[in-house]
Amino acid sequence: MTLWWLLKLVNYNVSAAMQQKITIQNKRGEKLVGILHETGSANLVVLCHGFRSSKKTGISVFRFDFSGNGESEGSFQFGNYISETEDLRSVVEYFRGINRLTVAVLGHSKGGDVVLLYASRYHDTPAVINVSGRYDLKRGIEERLGKDFLERLKKDGHIDVKTRRGEGGYQVTEESMMERLNTNMHEACLSIDKRCRVLTVHGTADEVIPVEDAREFAKIIPNHKLQIVEGANHGYSSHQDELASPILPFVKECMQHGEDVSI
Repeated sequence: MTLWWLLKLVNYNVSAAMQQKITIQNKRGEKLVGILHETGSANLVVLCHGFRSSKKTGISVFRFDFSGNGESEGSFQFGNYISETEDLRSVVEYFRGINRLTVAVLGHSKGGDVVLLYASRYHDTPAVINVSGRYDLKRGIEERLGKDFLERLKKDGHIDVKTRRGEGGYQVTEESMMERLNTNMHEACLSIDKRCRVLTVHGTADEVIPVEDAREFAKIIPNHKLQIVEGANHGYSSHQDELASPILPFVKECMQHGEDVSI
């Protein structure tokens, strides 16, 4: 997903001189690597990337790699929603410790689920942006692993998955699969503080996660705004303007009024 384009549209100065690499230790002792785009403001937005992605594809004042991804330490795990939620917690706490307020967390795809899970567990971030997150985590697995994935996992304990290009890959364990299947986004979203503002953006031509998932989020999250982007795929490859139009005002408002809307 090319969200780097969005970072420039927010009108941040993204010159190399104002980019700082920061390493943060999570609660498992792993180093999380991220890039801080410094503007001098005490407020910041944190970006959470999607499945097997990295911080290089994001908009944020601070964008980082989850453990097991990109430059961060740890082993990649399928699922891993709760661990990644705790990674985000470590990031927010780090910046709070140096008097920086996280006014919004933004996540794309799997990252969208992570920021919603974060808001359901920790009521310290006033705004959440969910870009193309998945409502029903039981869906999408058969398309990737086959209909017999549970039987294969019980038999062999794991499934080795190759990328579409046949390069590299990853391993799905029975434990990691059960973690995903037992992560209930409906239940989690009911626990989001009513004062937390949530924006969900989703494309009608999303080939990975159906747009119906966005509409399900809209039904249950109380302080919620839904923006459907007609014709947009999962990566918004031909709809960057339409993706920017709802997100940028939301981000700017959070940045300008972060202290006033803190919860």
